[in-house]
Amino acid sequence: MQINTMETIETLGTISFAISGTFAAMQRRLDPFGVLIIAFVTSIGGGTVRDLLIGDTPVAWMRDVNYCLLILLTSIATIFFKTHIKKFKVTLFLFDSLGLGLFTMLGIQKGMMFGLSPGICVALGTITGCFGGVIRDTLLNTIPLIFHKEVYATACILGGILYYALKYFHLKDDIATIAVISFIFILRIIVVRYKLALPKFVY
Repeated sequence: MQINTMETIETLGTISFAISGTFAAMQRRLDPFGVLIIAFVTSIGGGTVRDLLIGDTPVAWMRDVNYCLLILLTSIATIFFKTHIKKFKVTLFLFDSLGLGLFTMLGIQKGMMFGLSPGICVALGTITGCFGGVIRDTLLNTIPLIFHKEVYATACILGGILYYALKYFHLKDDIATIAVISFIFILRIIVVRYKLALPKFVY
């Protein structure tokens, strides 16, 4: 994948998760500073964990201050327009799902740049997509979605498998990328719409 395409995905993912984090914080009635903190950790959490694991330091947001500015401006704009958005929960869900697909794909591509195996790349995609939300939910004192309901991390894993399947059949990389992002986004909507979930262990 071309570098500029990766930058586009990272920008869109950062915006999506910044909006998601801002709405989650506003739902819990945090003050403006708290809202900004939650927006930041939601946007950069997964990428930070990924970069630390593969030794790509300083981590991405430390090397490029523009991402911090992007999160700040996105969060402020979201706060400003909150009066025009009545269904916070739906908006949070849609942007969280979109960010999940975008960052999963970004994590996979980052692993490929480092020459890692497909399985590790899929794991990095899952970490990039999920861990910002895990940190967000932990700070907001809620059990992260990845641990207790819905198909969340599983969507990332299935998306990663789909990406390598499409690459196996020599589909153009840009098309495969869009297909995977769309797949994860649509899968999350279907799962929530029909209340699907993995089986739970009851003791």
